Amino acid sequence: MLKGFEIQTEPLNEYEKNTLMPIVARGLAFKVGKENAVTSKHICECLTAKGYEIDDVRLRKIVNYIRVKGVVKCVLACGRGYYVAKNRKQAQEYTDSLKGREDSIHAVRVALTDQIACAFYD
Repeated sequence: MLKGFEIQTEPLNEYEKNTLMPIVARGLAFKVGKENAVTSKHICECLTAKGYEIDDVRLRKIVNYIRVKGVVKCVLACGRGYYVAKNRKQAQEYTDSLKGREDSIHAVRVALTDQIACAFYD
């Protein structure tokens, strides 16, 4: 778990893993192509309407699990929501974007580490 983000990074509980995750995975598997993307808000509203307990924070954790474990292959995201890549090019462009974000976060961490070393003498 990450400090300050305990709820968001808490591992999936049994209900989330055994009940919600398979439902979300089945739904995502049919959302092929960016034009068929589904928002987290829509997913949560549909599941809540059917009596399931879920919020957008835990949905993101479930989708992360689906992606990392490969439950549904090549689940991507855009401003319109989650979807499955139509082809290799679409998936590669997404991973290139992730790499750019990863590099940016790394650069900020390195810079702040250097700044802390110079700014504080306690």
